[in-house]
Amino acid sequence: MAAKVDKSKCAGCESCVGACPVNAISMKDGAAEVNEADCVGCGACAGECPCEAITVE
Repeated sequence: MAAKVDKSKCAGCESCVGACPVNAISMKDGAAEVNEADCVGCGACAGECPCEAITVE
């Protein structure tokens, strides 16, 4: 399982970056990007996203 970002919904607020306990999220071209190799699928980022742009699958 890993977090997925719908870049069309992402506002680039970076809330998810700070919420990730393993630093698996960075910003690229104004949107969040998840490094799936580092993501542990905890869902912390999805809980912090005000745009509901992140799902954990």
